[in-house]
Amino acid sequence: MSTYDRIYAVVCQIPPGRVATYGQVATLANLPGQARLVGYALYRVDMAVLDIPWHRVVNVKGEISHSPRRRGTDYRQQALLEAEGIVFDDQGKLDLKRYLWRSSHF
Repeated sequence: MSTYDRIYAVVCQIPPGRVATYGQVATLANLPGQARLVGYALYRVDMAVLDIPWHRVVNVKGEISHSPRRRGTDYRQQALLEAEGIVFDDQGKLDLKRYLWRSSHF
């Protein structure tokens, strides 16, 4: 299984209405300390072909990582999370204590 496949396998386990951090996904994919690699892998998800809930991964601050390279998917990410019942505050943060996914392996 490739590194990206391991990352995608973890992300596919995150249930609706929950989020994981990039670092959490990296650790669960047996890639500790490689949160940035998780970001690269999720950036490469072809949303038209792959059914990977990429939108359920946020940064350790409980924020969506905005970037002009994402071509607007950062705004789509927030909309998808809100559709799953996740609430953001006025600063664009979600409450990780409330929404963080607790994997049985983490």
